Amino acid sequence: MDNNQPIGIFDSGIGGTSIWKEIHNLLPNEKTIYLADSKNAPYGQKSKREIIGLSIKNTDLLLEMGCKLIVVACNTATTNAIRELREKYEVPFIGIEPALKPAVANSKTQIIGILATQGTLNSELFNKTTEMFRNTKIVEQVGHGLVQLIENGNMNSPEMTRLLHSYLIPMIEADIDYLVLGCSHYPYLIPQIKNILPQHIQIIDSGRAVAKQTQRILKEQVGLSSTPSNEAVFYTNSNPKVLRGILENRYEVIEKDF
Repeated sequence: MDNNQPIGIFDSGIGGTSIWKEIHNLLPNEKTIYLADSKNAPYGQKSKREIIGLSIKNTDLLLEMGCKLIVVACNTATTNAIRELREKYEVPFIGIEPALKPAVANSKTQIIGILATQGTLNSELFNKTTEMFRNTKIVEQVGHGLVQLIENGNMNSPEMTRLLHSYLIPMIEADIDYLVLGCSHYPYLIPQIKNILPQHIQIIDSGRAVAKQTQRILKEQVGLSSTPSNEAVFYTNSNPKVLRGILENRYEVIEKDF
């Protein structure tokens, strides 16, 4: 495989751009192709079978575009489909899971909160992970409606503020000292979340860890790009205006039916 082929990244919508930004910052010489499957967002309310089918569709498209490695920049797709993807394809896959381990390791109250989609919290992989941390109380909260608001360009709406308050106040009352963001859309809500949480509660997302893992796997299995390039192309099958806004109109966004 050619080292100079692009890294492929897909998500159920625009949220995985939070992962893309970390990868792009750490590996600025790598070409990237991003798929925003916004037409089918959110994945968190779909069945495991549907999520696997959508993940295969996205993977096939990225492989047709010549990608050398694929980042599943969606917690729900990772927790429900990455095993099947790895069995079906030879290309390396990087997944994203809620960063429970560092939260548990550093928590003083041994009570942590996780805000995630239904699909992630109900997944077999997530439940296996939580089994490892039986001595820590994990307060789970499904972020109903958050992805839809972000996808529709209503990130800073009164409805978003209302939902975040309703999800976070019970966690504060439960005495959490870490909040794990279990969806790649949610890092875009950190400024608003910080306005609600007391200062002592730390927020953790997985973006930087995914970027480091991508770098490691490239070095070990594929090879880093030998031709410096910061080319990045973004495809969406719904509402390109919102994706362009998230990217501050700095990159090409192509509307494509997939």
